[in-house]
Amino acid sequence: MSGINQNWDQIIKPQKSMFQIDLKALWRYRDLLFLFVRRDFVSIYKQTILGPIWFFIQPILTTITYLIVFYFIANLKTDGIPPILFYMAGIVLWNYFSECLMKTSETFTANANIFGKVYFPRLIVPLSIVVSNMMRVGIQLLLFFCFWMYFYFTNEKIEINATILLLPLLFILMAGHALAAGLIISSLTTKYRDLKFLVQFGVQLLMYASPVVYPLSKVPTQYQWILLLNPMTSIIETFKYSVLGAGVFSINYLLINLGSLFIMLLLGLFIFNKVEKSFMDTV
Repeated sequence: MSGINQNWDQIIKPQKSMFQIDLKALWRYRDLLFLFVRRDFVSIYKQTILGPIWFFIQPILTTITYLIVFYFIANLKTDGIPPILFYMAGIVLWNYFSECLMKTSETFTANANIFGKVYFPRLIVPLSIVVSNMMRVGIQLLLFFCFWMYFYFTNEKIEINATILLLPLLFILMAGHALAAGLIISSLTTKYRDLKFLVQFGVQLLMYASPVVYPLSKVPTQYQWILLLNPMTSIIETFKYSVLGAGVFSINYLLINLGSLFIMLLLGLFIFNKVEKSFMDTV
């Protein structure tokens, strides 16, 4: 048999570097990526009565809750911006980030049965989560802009500016940070299962360290840098500045955000690729 010239459809080779991304393999398995995206998108509300309507109900109910608790009871003002728009802007962005982070952080533990049976680039799974949630946030953004159009024509304080062109960058930064953090956490969770509970608690606390229910301008200047260590702070503030005319915008903060994303992705890929080789022994 050794003398027979064999033509293989696919040759699986070991990685040469822990930072390596096999883009060719990801492209070959793009159909699988789309199948995972469809599965994630459809299965969420498959057996519910209202189905995809929940994509709209969730941000509306959360906005109403924040409006009652933080605006009327806690008396947290929103810099003259209609509170419905203020809260919904933060909720839509934060929900996307938190959903991507939580689900990518379970990549190995939730898909161990698939990973143990068939080969495909493992990075397909977290990428599918990021893409499927991007579809959901797109739907919720349509809802947000429906409210925005109403207030724009009835409230003179609503302003848009040229920074709205940065919206694609903001979503890339959100997706990238969620993916990078998810890769790191999912890799560590294969060995330390307690980390999953810590992450669930930490994500909830991190929301209050983000300007979702309060404007960054209400935080004393000397303490704002602490919140800006959270990458979601500059993203949410830039979004609000671009479509509402309120918020703290600085190109320097976005550049720092971009730099931290690059470092986190490198670290995430390194740990993910290292754990991928032997995670079946521990999951």
